[in-house]
Amino acid sequence: MLKEGLKAVWYWLARWICRVFSILFFRFRAYGTRNVPASGPFILASNHQSYLDPVFCGLALKRRLCFLARDSLFRNRFFALLIYSLNAIPVKRDRADVSSIRTVVAKLKEGKGVCLFPEATRTNDGSIRPFKPGFGLLCRRAKAPVVPVLIDGAFECWPRHKRIFGPGSVTVCYGQPITAEQATSMSDRKLAELVTSNLRQMQNTCRIRHGKSLYHDRSD
Repeated sequence: MLKEGLKAVWYWLARWICRVFSILFFRFRAYGTRNVPASGPFILASNHQSYLDPVFCGLALKRRLCFLARDSLFRNRFFALLIYSLNAIPVKRDRADVSSIRTVVAKLKEGKGVCLFPEATRTNDGSIRPFKPGFGLLCRRAKAPVVPVLIDGAFECWPRHKRIFGPGSVTVCYGQPITAEQATSMSDRKLAELVTSNLRQMQNTCRIRHGKSLYHDRSD
């Protein structure tokens, strides 16, 4: 109990530090936080623009998140301890990871929120690639709704060809949730296509609102 309490304190302290830094350095803004359930399980399905995306997804929320992260990020002992302390769950990208799926389902059944990035890798050009199916399985097993999350501006601040991030403007938008009932009534592919389509529309709306040029959707 004490260990979990200390983890919670550390999580909220780290979130506060990152939030202050992001507001000052990235002019961070968030919209639609009311679309995230105030209680019970939920899945945040986000596009992937930079290494900082897990941080951006959680900054504006009043609930702690668990994060899916590729297993290679845990090879460095000290970085692994850091992200473990912030509720990261390692997952293998090259094959079905049954152990990780069971861990995520268990977290959801405990009523927690899980953040994942179904593109599986960072974008090369800022556009949103088609989401890989699979998170529908989590919805069915844990009866969890899906909240589409758009991150915009992080690609300009830290594109994958640069070694370190720079200043800029980052916006996060939480879309209308897809209920657990809706999600379970669709095939994994249809659900992935729906979330991808919703996020692309959100991205266009966001960029038009802020006077930015639109990305070209990628269908590969």
